[in-house]
Amino acid sequence: MTEEKRANPAPLGLSGFALTTLVLSTYNAGLLTSGSGVVLGLAAFYGGLAQLLAGILEWKGGNTFGYVAFFTYGAFWEWYFLTALGIFGNITAQGVGLVLIAFGIFTLIMWFATFKTNLGLFTTFLLLWITFFLLGIGSLTCNTLLVHAGGYTGILTAIAAWYTGLVQVVAESLNKKAPLGRAPLS
Repeated sequence: MTEEKRANPAPLGLSGFALTTLVLSTYNAGLLTSGSGVVLGLAAFYGGLAQLLAGILEWKGGNTFGYVAFFTYGAFWEWYFLTALGIFGNITAQGVGLVLIAFGIFTLIMWFATFKTNLGLFTTFLLLWITFFLLGIGSLTCNTLLVHAGGYTGILTAIAAWYTGLVQVVAESLNKKAPLGRAPLS
């Protein structure tokens, strides 16, 4: 018996993460100031649901890193969506800052796990933990400059994540190896 070929869930998770991060980061950077509610649908479905699904599929495929990363960031986007809707009641900027710093710590630890993967994941997680810390400290201290810096770093994070995911799709369609580069310790 031959095993049925399964699709790689990583490009879906990375694309959902990248698009949602790009849109929110545009607001965090101060490039757009009105209409930020547009992020909510993305957070619920593409950033949230799509990543949760990608995480479950990574779990089913035996990829612990992919499972933990996609499921965690999918849950982050669902938290963002519900928090923005006010489901959890009165949320302060300092409370949000604490959550963002906690995600920064998580992401820093996950970044260490990318040291032997590929340059795409390494760069995405490097930029992401910096983004979380900038946004978190900016929220805790009500420092708009740090929030804007986090927004710009988030835009770079989204570009890195999109490249990492979509180069896999294009490479597979061309029957080529994805040009993701070598991580520092690989």
